Amino acid sequence: MPSFDIVSEFDQHEAANAVDQANREVQSRFDFKGVDASFTLEKDTVQLEAEVDFQLKQMLDVLRNRLIARGIDARCMDIKDPVLSGVKARQEVALKQGLDPAEAKDIVKRIKASKLKVQAQIQGEKVRVTGKKRDDLQSVMALLRGEEGPELPLQFDNFRD
Repeated sequence: MPSFDIVSEFDQHEAANAVDQANREVQSRFDFKGVDASFTLEKDTVQLEAEVDFQLKQMLDVLRNRLIARGIDARCMDIKDPVLSGVKARQEVALKQGLDPAEAKDIVKRIKASKLKVQAQIQGEKVRVTGKKRDDLQSVMALLRGEEGPELPLQFDNFRD
């Protein structure tokens, strides 16, 4: 029986490259001359550090553009509130991977509401969809791509006939 998995993930190496490019861009930009501003990547979080809140907003735009240029969907960014201290402003951006149980349940619910002849089941951080016909599975993919869905980017893996 044909099946595929619905996942939400990104390439860690590409994220590291995007952060490096964002650092280089901030260091070379005219409006950041003489400013101590930087990005640091630790596992799935990016720390932004600058002198004032306004610069953090500009740095967020730079980071978002670099992630998109490297093929990472910007919807995986979970932007936390900035922390302002006397001298520095810091902000944390978590890069989300995997489907949490609430999002997985929502995906399964939308698939069942579509009345397509497929079965969807949650398996950890992914949703497995099986059906008798390949066309039904492709209809599920089109359904999830087309409508306003979760705030996470979805990929379709492990397609088996």
